[in-house]
Amino acid sequence: MNQINPHKLLLSKWTAVQPLQREKHFIVTDCQLDEQEEAVVSVDLQAVLTTRTQRLPWKLLKDSNQWQAGWR
Repeated sequence: MNQINPHKLLLSKWTAVQPLQREKHFIVTDCQLDEQEEAVVSVDLQAVLTTRTQRLPWKLLKDSNQWQAGWR
């Protein structure tokens, strides 16, 4: 399980354990906040190779079977 500080997610780098369509390396380009609690809810991940962006709940990045922190 990856340890993540939700306040340091912006511009962090991630590697997909099982790349799809050659998209392996990603950068967090945006963090969506809960208006009331001011907590991170989801993040936008942009693929470095194709610049395609996907949104997912930030807690999915904790799953080390899917994501690794940094570029490998």
